[in-house]
Amino acid sequence: MTTRLSRNRNYQLLWCSQALSEAGFSASMIALPLLVLAVTGSPALSGLVLGVDAMAQLVAGLPAGALADRWDRKKILLGCEAGYALAVASLAAAIWWGVVSVAQLVVVAAVMGCCRSLFGPAEDAMLAGVVSADQLPTAVAMNSARGALGQLSGTAGGGFLYALGRVVPFAFDLLAHLVSLVALCFVRAPRRAEVPSAGRHFGREIAEGLRWVWSVRHVRATMACAVSLNFFFSAYYIVVIVLAQERGITSGEIGVMAAMLGVGGVVGSLIAPSLQRRLSPYVSIMSVFWVLTLLTPLAAVIHDGYLLGALFVAMALSPPTANTTIGTYQLLLTPDRLRGRLTSVMAVIGGVSAATGPAFGGLVVQAFPGTDAVLLCAAGIALVTLFVTFSPTLRRFPRSDTLTAETAPTTEETRR
Repeated sequence: MTTRLSRNRNYQLLWCSQALSEAGFSASMIALPLLVLAVTGSPALSGLVLGVDAMAQLVAGLPAGALADRWDRKKILLGCEAGYALAVASLAAAIWWGVVSVAQLVVVAAVMGCCRSLFGPAEDAMLAGVVSADQLPTAVAMNSARGALGQLSGTAGGGFLYALGRVVPFAFDLLAHLVSLVALCFVRAPRRAEVPSAGRHFGREIAEGLRWVWSVRHVRATMACAVSLNFFFSAYYIVVIVLAQERGITSGEIGVMAAMLGVGGVVGSLIAPSLQRRLSPYVSIMSVFWVLTLLTPLAAVIHDGYLLGALFVAMALSPPTANTTIGTYQLLLTPDRLRGRLTSVMAVIGGVSAATGPAFGGLVVQAFPGTDAVLLCAAGIALVTLFVTFSPTLRRFPRSDTLTAETAPTTEETRR
C-alpha cells in the first residue's frame, strides 16, 4: 500500500521551501531586465544580464553534478541558498542606496545561475533518500507542479512588485530564500560520507556521469526524444507568439496564452501520479508525442488568443505524466553515487535544447510565412513521434514498481 506523501515531513519542508524560492526567483527574473533598462536604458544589456544567468547554469552544470556526488547534499542545498541570498541582498542594498552598476548586475546574475545549477542535482539526488520508493513517482510529479506553480506566481507578482518599487521584488526574493534556508535546516536526509578527493580526478568523474547516461539504453532513448521534442516545441512557441502578433492579438491576450501553458503544466502534474499508475510507461511516453503531433498544427487556423491559450493548456496536460515515468525510472535505476551527475547531464543537454530551439524558431518564422512556420515545427514533432512509436527500447520500458534495488538492471544489462 502506498504511503501518503503528505505525511512525509521532510519532503513537505523541502517542497514548500522550494516553491517559495521558485516564486522569488521568478519575480526577480521578471524585474531584472526592467531594472537594467531603468539603469542603463539599453535593451541589449537587459538581454546580456539574463543571458549571463542562463550561461552560468550551463557552464556550471556538469561540474555541479560531480560535486553533488562528492559532497554532503544537504550542505550543498544550504550553501546554495545562503550564497543566493547574499547575492540578492547585495543587489537590494545597491538599489536602495542608488549605486547599482552593470558589473554588479552581471555578477549577481552569474551567482544566481551557479547556485541554481548546483542546487538542482543535489536536490534531485537527495530525493530518493527523503522519500520511499513507493512515494517517488508522486514526489517527482509534485516537484514538477512546484516549478510550474512557483513560476506562475512569481511571474505574475514580479511586475506588480516592481511597480511598487524597484527594490521590492528583490526584497521578496531575498525573504523567500531566507525562509527556505531556515526550512531546509530542519530537513532530515540520509547522511552521506563525503568522498575523499585524494586520488580522484574531477574531469574523470564528470566523464563517468556522461558515460553512464550514454550506456543505459532507456536513458539514452528518452533523452534523445526529450531533447528533440524540447527543441521543436520551444521553436514552435516562438513561432506561435510571432504569429499571434501578426494576427493582431493583443499583448494582454498573449500574456494569457503564456500563462495557460503554465496552468496546464500544474494541472498535468497534479494528475500525473494517478495516470502514471494506470498507464504503461510506453503509453504514457508515446501519448505525449501523439497529443502534440495532433494539436500543434491547429495553431495555423486559430485566430483568437484565448483559444490559443486553451490549446496550450491541452498541450501541457500530458508531458508531466511522461516526465514522472522517466524521472522515477532514472532515479531508481541510477546508483546513488551517480545521481547528481545524471541530473546535471540531463539539465545541461535540456538547457542547450531549450536555448537553441527559440533561435531556430526565430529563423523559421523570419524565412517562412507564419502558417508555414507552424506546420514546419509540427512536422518536426511528428518525425520524433514516429521514432518514439516504433522504438523497441521504449516499447520495453519497465514499470517503476517492478524496479527495486534488487531487480534494477545492471549497467551491462542496460547496454543490451
